[in-house]
Amino acid sequence: MKLFIPLLLFLLSFNSSKDYLFLKTNSKGQYAYVDSKGKTVIPFGKYNMCFTDTFKKYAIVLKPKIGFVAIDRHEKVLYTIFPFDNGPDYTSEGLFRILKDGKIGYVDSASFAIKIQPRYGCAFPFKNGVAKVSDDCKTIPDKEHTVWISNKWFYINKAGIRVKN
Repeated sequence: MKLFIPLLLFLLSFNSSKDYLFLKTNSKGQYAYVDSKGKTVIPFGKYNMCFTDTFKKYAIVLKPKIGFVAIDRHEKVLYTIFPFDNGPDYTSEGLFRILKDGKIGYVDSASFAIKIQPRYGCAFPFKNGVAKVSDDCKTIPDKEHTVWISNKWFYINKAGIRVKN
């Protein structure tokens, strides 16, 4: 037992919150990220909004003039996140959508790794293991929203392989 407690404390030290940054807001409604000691690492007001409350390796923020982006701990932009309903795309079946050069792809929400490179003109969230996508589509206004129109929809699985029409 005497050996077990020091070993347990040693192992727990690798998973401590000292590796995390925590979201903080001020009286002006600005966001910052601070370390476990309260030291500001990313200053208030740098990002208009922050969507990740506990920042270990990656965070989702609203970057001025760019939009919703995933950043790493060095604040390098990894990719732009597809905007949905006035916020970043939501996770569906472990994936969310990203944008690059006007094309849509998918990212694993746990690892932030790109699972399907952006290559679709229109792409819906995954449902029952598949996503409805199109390479040839148009976006048209519909009151306060937009809709996608295509005659060439097909479905892909989570590996990006076409599975059915």
